[in-house]
Amino acid sequence: MLFKDVLGQEHIKNHLTQSVDNGRISHAQLFVGNEGSGTLPMALAYAQYILCNNRQGENNTGNEACNLKFQNLSHPDLHFAFPVTTSEKAKKHPVSSHYLEEWRQLLKEQPYGNLFDWYKLLGVDNKQGQIGVDEAQDIIKALSLKAYEGGYKIMLIWMAEKMNSACANKLLKLIEEPPNKTIFLLIAEDEEQIINTIRSRCQVLHFPPLAENVIKEALLENYQVDEAVATKIAHQANGNYNKACDLVYQDSEDIQFEEWFIFWVRSAFKAKGNKAAIHDLISWSENIAKTGRETQKQFLQFCIGFFRQALLLNYNASDLVYLEPKTEAFKLEKFAPFIHGNNILEISNELQDAIYHIERNGNSKIILTDLSIKLTRLLHKKSA
Repeated sequence: MLFKDVLGQEHIKNHLTQSVDNGRISHAQLFVGNEGSGTLPMALAYAQYILCNNRQGENNTGNEACNLKFQNLSHPDLHFAFPVTTSEKAKKHPVSSHYLEEWRQLLKEQPYGNLFDWYKLLGVDNKQGQIGVDEAQDIIKALSLKAYEGGYKIMLIWMAEKMNSACANKLLKLIEEPPNKTIFLLIAEDEEQIINTIRSRCQVLHFPPLAENVIKEALLENYQVDEAVATKIAHQANGNYNKACDLVYQDSEDIQFEEWFIFWVRSAFKAKGNKAAIHDLISWSENIAKTGRETQKQFLQFCIGFFRQALLLNYNASDLVYLEPKTEAFKLEKFAPFIHGNNILEISNELQDAIYHIERNGNSKIILTDLSIKLTRLLHKKSA
């Protein structure tokens, strides 16, 4: 991955390249940014810059053979760890090395992809992956070997917040005192989920969402869409290039999520004193519960975003509203007055609680039914 292929984030590129040029490379770094902000592509470009002795801010000035290896993501001194789960390929003790072929496919096709895209590629979106203690054992083993090319070794851990406590504790000493010329690059969307003892040992870099004009230019260059379409998609993407790509293909899971959401809130509105609508809510909960846990969590995050957008519209902050529902009979302007300061916090908290319980393998049908009944009450709450 070349720095020129990483969208925007120029100040971070400059910081990283200058730190290498000046010989001031931190041994443990944590890149934190929302989905689609470019943390993973930046980490790959940074790793290439270090391992191939590239200089002057460009990724093609150093070792040509080394740069070629990076095109295939097969450099022997670059190691990967990422969330995995059991599948046909690895029926027990799954680790990242079982899935390197699929991982390289994701990096080539969707370097801005999210965890949901990764599980979909593996065909395990009905399960929740993690970085477990077996992975920690593999990391320790890989980093105990000498560097193949005699320089640095880099361990890139994607979605580091998915490390379970056994793995995190096992890696703690290694991250604090790694072997000579060993670098840890941790990538996360939610740094709060990483244990403090690891976080405190890393130099943290925060990635802002991508600017609309950066996304627009990338869409015009990579997808040959009309300028008006690119402008609209860049606005709807809200700084997330992965979402922008999905919107180009009309392949976004948000389209399905919107259908579920609209049916849900309509049924919740009708449910006050209406037995038939209560049955609709229960059958809705059953249908969503049949999907994978990752899908359920992703959907509930979508709901949080939808409610926030309605609140912004209700309080006349229309410049911040990027959501444009595709369902013709549903108008955000008509829905917005029902979301206000008197119920938004409770709605948001209930959704966060539901995500928490689903993540911990609670019964999805019970969790979603309970959430639906609470939503019925909250939507009818008066604004004052």
